[in-house]
Amino acid sequence: MSKNYRADVDAALADVDLEKNTYQIEFDTTLGKILLDLWPDVAPGHCRNIIGLTKIGYYNGIIAHRIISGFVVQIGCPMGTGTGGPGYTIKAEFNDRLHEPGVLSMARTNDPDSGGSQFFICLGRIPHLDRQYTVFGKTADQASLDIVLEMGKAKTNSQDKPLQDIKINSSRVIVTPKA
Repeated sequence: MSKNYRADVDAALADVDLEKNTYQIEFDTTLGKILLDLWPDVAPGHCRNIIGLTKIGYYNGIIAHRIISGFVVQIGCPMGTGTGGPGYTIKAEFNDRLHEPGVLSMARTNDPDSGGSQFFICLGRIPHLDRQYTVFGKTADQASLDIVLEMGKAKTNSQDKPLQDIKINSSRVIVTPKA
């Protein structure tokens, strides 16, 4: 069983104020930087979770373990297999945001409340995921979307794992006070 990062994440969230600030996540990957806008208006728990995990460096060094062309790039398993997580789960926050290119959504098992650290970014419009998975952000600009789409072109094995690692080298939270 992997370490439970809940206490570390909670401590990292002590100064996070979704009312006063706007938060973005930046992943510096082997293919370039991906900037993500977070949507706390529809999924505050998921936004706080990824902010906390990012602040403690959880995603640094993690690979994209699942890529399906035209569908999703999935990241967030510390073991690189799709079976690991942060040692805790969070409750689903289903909403009306659509799964379209660049959208950030929480991966989970059949249990809606089983999300933890694994997320996916959509490579296309995927209507059957709408209101079944928690959408909580989107690529902030075209350059970020282009990097995600480039990831989507990776050659993969029969388990959809890229043949060459695509990795998050480093990550950071960008905080902007609201006007």
